[in-house]
Amino acid sequence: MPTESGSCSTARQAKQKRKSHSLSIRRTNSSEQERTGLPREMLEGQDSKLPSSVRTTLLELFGQIEREFENLYIENLELRREIDTLNERLAAEGQAIDGAELSKGQLKTKASHSTSQLSQKLKTTYKASTSKIVSSFKTTTSRAVCQLVKEYIGHRDGIWDVSVARTQPVVLGTASAASGDQTAHIWRYVVQLPTPQPVADTSQQISGEDEIECSDKDEPDIDGDVSSDCPTIRVPLTSLKSHQGVVIAADWLVGGKQAVTASWDRTANLYDVETSELVHSLTGHDQELTHCCTHPTQRLVVTSSRDTTFRLWDFRDPSIHSVNVFQGHTDTVTSAVFTVGDNVVSGSDDRTVKVWDLKNMRSPIATIRTDSAINRINVCVGQKIIALPHDNRQVRLFDMSGVRLARLPRSSRQGHRRMVCCSAWSEDHPICNLFTCGFDRQAIGWNINIPALLQEK
Repeated sequence: MPTESGSCSTARQAKQKRKSHSLSIRRTNSSEQERTGLPREMLEGQDSKLPSSVRTTLLELFGQIEREFENLYIENLELRREIDTLNERLAAEGQAIDGAELSKGQLKTKASHSTSQLSQKLKTTYKASTSKIVSSFKTTTSRAVCQLVKEYIGHRDGIWDVSVARTQPVVLGTASAASGDQTAHIWRYVVQLPTPQPVADTSQQISGEDEIECSDKDEPDIDGDVSSDCPTIRVPLTSLKSHQGVVIAADWLVGGKQAVTASWDRTANLYDVETSELVHSLTGHDQELTHCCTHPTQRLVVTSSRDTTFRLWDFRDPSIHSVNVFQGHTDTVTSAVFTVGDNVVSGSDDRTVKVWDLKNMRSPIATIRTDSAINRINVCVGQKIIALPHDNRQVRLFDMSGVRLARLPRSSRQGHRRMVCCSAWSEDHPICNLFTCGFDRQAIGWNINIPALLQEK
C-alpha cells in the first residue's frame, strides 16, 4: 500500500508539472499574442472613433516605438555579455567588477540617451500628425466661430422640440413636453418682429481653461409666471385626432396642405389640414415612434422608432404608397432627417450618426461615432453641416463626410445645463443661424461663423 501511494503521488506530481508547463506555455503564447495584437485591436476595432488616417498614423508610430525598444533590448543584451566576459577575465586575475552596478550605470546612461532620442522623435512626429486634432479642439471654444447670442426662457418644463419657419418672417417655435392628450393642434400666429439689435458677447472672458462641467443643481430657478409681452393664443385652428398614444412629433408635407404626426402608439398619421381628416395611417413599426420628418421638395416621409429602425414612406405616386425599412442601428433611432439631394441622416441612442444615400441604402456612406446618446439632429442644408445634440449636454457639429468641425461652448456661464433635446438651423435669420433646446427649460440662439468654421476644417 505505501508503495502504491508513493507511485500515485509521484504520478500526480508529474501530471501537475506537465499541466503547469502546458499552462505556462499557453499563457506565454497568449500574452505574446496580446502584446503584438493590442495596438492594432485598439486602433482598428469596429468601435474605434478615430478616422482611418489617424489610426494608420498611430500604427506606424507604435511600430517605430516597438523597434526602438527592441534595439535597446538587443544593445542591453550585448552589453551584458561584454560585462560577463570582462568579469571572467578579471576573475582569472583575481579581480572582479560588480556587474550589477556596472550594468545599471551603463544601462541607465544608454537607456537615458535612447529615451531622449525617442522622445524627441515622437515629439517631432506627433507635432505634425496631431495638428489637425488639436485645431479641432481649439475651435470648440473659439468665440469667433461659435458664439452664444441669446437665451429664450419661459417654459415651465423641459423643451422637447425647436423649429424655425422656412418662410419670412423668420419665427422660432418651441414645444414643451409632449402632447399627452393624443392630439396634434394647428395654430395661427401673427408675429411682428422687432428690429434686430446688436447683442453683447455673452461669452467674454471665457476660454478653454475656464470651461467646466456643471451639474443639474446649477440650474437657475425659473418663475412659472415669467412676464412676457407675447400674446397668448388658447384656441387652435383645428385638432388632428386619431392617435391612441402620446403625439411625439409632427411635420408639414411639401405644399402645406398635409401634415404627418408620429406617436407612441407605433403609428404615423397623414392628415388633410383643411378638413382635419385622416388620409393614411402608417403602420409597421414594432415599438414607439420617436420622430418624423418630411422631404423639403418631394412627398417623402421618414419615421424613426425605438425598434432600432427607420422607415421611408413614398407618396409621390398617388396610386402607390411604398415603404422601405432600414436597419442600420443597434439601439433606438431618435431621429432621421432629409438633407439636400438624396441623403438621409439618422441618429441613435447607440451613439452613432449615419449618412445614407437614398439610391443605395444597403450601407451608410459615412458613420460618426460619439461618446453619448444622440437626440434630434438637424442639418444645415446650404452648408451641409450636421448639428448633434447629446444626452451629455454637448452640441457638436460635423460635416456630411463625418469630419468633426466644432463643439459649441459650454461652461458654468453659458450653454445648456441639462440634456440637449433638439437643434434647428436657420439660414435666413439675421443674427442666429442655429437654435438648441433642452431639459433646462430654455432655448439658445447661436451664431456660427460657417466660413471660419470651414476654413479651420
